[in-house]
Amino acid sequence: MEKMIHVKRANELIAQSISPLEPFVVQLSEAQGLVLAEDVFSNYDIPAYPQSSMDGYAFAFETGKSSYVLEGEMAAGSNHQFQLKQGFAVRIFTGAAVPPGADTVLVQEKSDVQLGHVHLADLQLKKGDNVRQVGSEIQKGAKALPKGHLLNPASIGFLAGMGVSSVKAYPKPRVAILVTGNELQMPGKALEYGQVYDSNSLTLKACLSQFHISHVEILSAGDNLFQLQSMLEKALTTSDLILMTGGVSVGDYDFTMDAFESCGVKKIFHKIKQKPGKPILFGTKGEKAVFGLPGNPASVLTCFYEYVIPAIGLMMHSQKSIECKQVPLEHDHQKTAGLTHFLKAYYNGENVSLKTGQESYKLSSFAASNCLAVFPEEETTFSKGQLIDIHILPQ
Repeated sequence: MEKMIHVKRANELIAQSISPLEPFVVQLSEAQGLVLAEDVFSNYDIPAYPQSSMDGYAFAFETGKSSYVLEGEMAAGSNHQFQLKQGFAVRIFTGAAVPPGADTVLVQEKSDVQLGHVHLADLQLKKGDNVRQVGSEIQKGAKALPKGHLLNPASIGFLAGMGVSSVKAYPKPRVAILVTGNELQMPGKALEYGQVYDSNSLTLKACLSQFHISHVEILSAGDNLFQLQSMLEKALTTSDLILMTGGVSVGDYDFTMDAFESCGVKKIFHKIKQKPGKPILFGTKGEKAVFGLPGNPASVLTCFYEYVIPAIGLMMHSQKSIECKQVPLEHDHQKTAGLTHFLKAYYNGENVSLKTGQESYKLSSFAASNCLAVFPEEETTFSKGQLIDIHILPQ
């Protein structure tokens, strides 16, 4: 295990240590946000038949002909089949099959129907207009979506339109949140002297919900190694990703590192040259990933955005991360060398300003922020108007 490491090195070690979860077959209705684990091919021509793209009248187009005899109608979903005769037209609706013998659809707004005849009021109409050809969306046997595609609402609809009901994809991780500390009290209960309300579990669960991760178990343990070990062992059997909060420093009651060792979790790194969140701990056990996050709420949230989100992306075989921008700083800023600073900030679309209340126990300033301003480890002086990196927070 390396000593206290740089931010960049921490991200490299996480990327080297986490593999995608085992793919599974999932119903298409539950596949939003997942990544395909194999190519998907079409079993059909889509559309499977010539299809009207408009409400109007279908007929076999004849150059110079301006009227057609009206005969019957075709509604969407109708399986009535007949051969349309030359010189005749049929009333047709959007999505309906264009009958054999017809090759063009005249939109109803550009038609004039009188005494059983359809008269063309569209001088620009040409053969094939307003007809969706067989296979014009996709042809039978063609690749619809490739392995590695992130399924979004449009791709879900595309596959459903091909008759696909299930796909093979990488799952979302099952997550356990393990909060530690004798001082913690659940919100809603009376707060005794020396206690603080547990906000970290709710914060992390809310963060996970932003990425549509719903399989979340919350466990708690006091400042007791046996309790912590028992909870971690349980989490390792039921979850793919474990987020522990508190107990990662070196105090008499900080047992997270001991629990790692007793449960067979391999330490990958402990402590990053950053503020807040320096004591963060990361390890693995087989395919399981375990983060020991600091106990202070702002540190927990910062570490989640900077390290846990990319880890979730690796498990899901996606590129999940928070958006990065370079923007001008609204005012001068100074810091000491030695640590990368992730500071709560607000980006107004033009420049970024730092919030007051940067202490790691304060979430009020985090709640008013929409980004983290990143100040590199060895740089100390930053001037108004200077371009700096910001990480846009999910909203």
